[in-house]
Amino acid sequence: MATTSRERLQLTLDHKDPGKVVVDLGSNSVTGINANALARLRTKLGLEERKIKINEPLQLLGEVEEDVRQALHVDVVGVSTGKTLFGFFNEGWKPWTMQSGLEVLVPKMFNTTVDENGRTYLYPQGDTSVPPSGMMPKNGFFFDNIIRGNVEYDDDDEPSGRADYCDDFGVYTDEELRRLQDNVNHWYNNSEYGIFCDGALAGFGDFATVPGPSVKHPKGIRDLAQYMMAHYTFPDYIHEIYEMQLEVGLKNAELVYQAVGDKVQAVYISGTDFGIQTGPYMAPDAYREFYKPYHKKVNDWIHTHTKWKTFYHCCGSIIAFLQDFYEAGIDILNPVQCSAAGMDPKMLKEQWGDKFTFWGGGINTQKTLPFGTPEEVYQEATERLEIFSKGGGYIFNPIHNIQTQVSAENILAFFKAVEDFNAKR
Repeated sequence: MATTSRERLQLTLDHKDPGKVVVDLGSNSVTGINANALARLRTKLGLEERKIKINEPLQLLGEVEEDVRQALHVDVVGVSTGKTLFGFFNEGWKPWTMQSGLEVLVPKMFNTTVDENGRTYLYPQGDTSVPPSGMMPKNGFFFDNIIRGNVEYDDDDEPSGRADYCDDFGVYTDEELRRLQDNVNHWYNNSEYGIFCDGALAGFGDFATVPGPSVKHPKGIRDLAQYMMAHYTFPDYIHEIYEMQLEVGLKNAELVYQAVGDKVQAVYISGTDFGIQTGPYMAPDAYREFYKPYHKKVNDWIHTHTKWKTFYHCCGSIIAFLQDFYEAGIDILNPVQCSAAGMDPKMLKEQWGDKFTFWGGGINTQKTLPFGTPEEVYQEATERLEIFSKGGGYIFNPIHNIQTQVSAENILAFFKAVEDFNAKR
C-alpha cells in the first residue's frame, strides 16, 4: 500500500490502484486557481492573511502555497524554470492591484499600463518601450494575447516558418536549468509530494503562444484564424515551425533530464486544443498530418530515455482524436471536458481508462462549480470520483482552472467530496 503522495501518484500513472485518489491544485498552468478565488478560499479556511502571488500572468492564477496544500490534502507540486508566457521570471515580487480591488504580488517585470478606457496592458519581457502583448479589458478577469506584427502572405509568397518564429523557441539556458534543478531538489528532498514538471516542452500550435506573448517584435502569421488557414494555404510554413519547435523541444527534454533525471514523474508537453464544445475543430486527417508525427517523436524520446509520463492539455470534444493520441504515445489527458459533446465520463473510463491517465474532469467549471450550490458541487464531484477512480489512472482536479467568481463554499465542497471519498477507501 502506497503511503506517500509521491508513491500514490506513481501508482496512478502506472494505472494501479493507489488506495487514496491523488489530488491536484495548482501544479501547473491549467490545474490552478484565479487569485480572487484563492484569496476568498484562504479567508474561508482561516489561513494566515497574506497577499497572493500571481505566478501565471496570462490567466492571473495565484500561487497555491503550502498551507493551502495541507488544508486541502493536495498531493502534487509543480516545478519549472520559473519563466512565464510573457518571457519574464517569477521573482522580485512587487504589489499590484487587480481590477477587483484585491492587492496581490506580481513579478518585478510584470509591468502594466492602463488606457483611457480602463484597459490594462502587459508587456513582453516587461519591456514597456515595445508594443504590449497582453490586454485585459475593463472589468476583465484575465489577459488576452494581442496580435502584433501579423503578415498576410499572398499565394505567390514563400514564407519561412523558421525565420518568422526564430525568436519564439529557445534552448534552456544554464540559469533556467539551475532554477529548475533547485526547485526539483527542494521538493524531492524535503517533501513526499508527487512532482510535476510544468512549462510546455513542445506545444505545437498552442493558441496561447502562437501570437508570441514573450516576443518583443513577432513576425509572420500571428492571427489565429490565419494561422489555422495556413495549414492549407502554406503547409510547408507550418511544418517548418513545428520542425524547429521539435528540435528545440527534444534538446530541452534532454537538458531537463540531465538536470533532474526521474525525480519528476510527469511532464507538461502541450496545451494545444483540438476540440470545441460540439466536436473537433480540426479534421482528424489534419491532426495526423500536422501534429501526430511531432507528438510521437517527442513521446518516443521521452519514453525511451526517461520514466516520465507525458501530459497533454486539450479542451473540448476530442473523441475523434483519442485513437490517434494513443498511437502517438500520449500518457495523460487534461482537462477531460466531460460537458463537451460525446465526452461521457463512463464511456471515457470504460473505453480509454487503460490507455490514458485522466487528470481533471472532477466537475463542470462552466456551470456547476461557479453557479451550483455546494450540495450540487459535492454530488457531481462524488459521481466523477466513483467513475474515474477505479483501478487508478485518475488525478482529481476540476475541468481546467478555478475561475475568479467561484465561491469559497463551492471550492470547499469540491475538495470535501474527495476527502470523504478517500476516507471510505
